[in-house]
Amino acid sequence: MQREGVFREMKLRRNFEKPSERKARETAEAVRRARKLERKRLEREGF
Repeated sequence: MQREGVFREMKLRRNFEKPSERKARETAEAVRRARKLERKRLEREGF
């Protein structure tokens, strides 16, 4: 369930989130994911 994001989804739905806050959060999450993937890729290549 954690992998599917159920717990995160429940936490986010407890309070109303303004559309501007949601966009900022989703952008930040996308940046975090991209950086994590890049780190893993560089680690695999041996840099």
